[in-house]
Amino acid sequence: MKKPLVGILMGSESDLPVMEKAAEVLKEMGISYEMEISSAHRLPDKTANYAKTARNRGIEVLIAGAGMAAHLAGVLASHTTLPVIGVPIKSGPLNGADALYSTVQMPPGIPVATVGIDGAKNAAYLACEILSIKYPEITKKIEDFRSRMRKSLEEKSKVLKKRKL
Repeated sequence: MKKPLVGILMGSESDLPVMEKAAEVLKEMGISYEMEISSAHRLPDKTANYAKTARNRGIEVLIAGAGMAAHLAGVLASHTTLPVIGVPIKSGPLNGADALYSTVQMPPGIPVATVGIDGAKNAAYLACEILSIKYPEITKKIEDFRSRMRKSLEEKSKVLKKRKL
């Protein structure tokens, strides 16, 4: 998969440490992506244009991370019919609760799938699951990942039992 299938957008550079976690998951799964800073409020034309042109550029899923007012995912969703996954970023005096509410409370007809605050990894896993409908090789990678995750937890449980706390 050479061309980017996932677009990762963030409202500002301060969101990068969270959104890089989505990129790490996509790399592990072998899914190509592109990253952009595109503020819904400070770069509204760029944001709208990105969403409007994403499908024609081969993008199939968008992941949008933003804090505070967090309108990025909703603005993207209003300009495309591609799946949009919102990542509320922990910031400001409300520690991300405002971003969560802004991202999850979308009007009917403009859906945004929303993960937890700073949940960029889960956003990437959800993007993988969406893509797996079309790309069976991604299904296999998700299944392998989950198998490794289960095995790791079983091993940790065995170690814990031996400790007899």
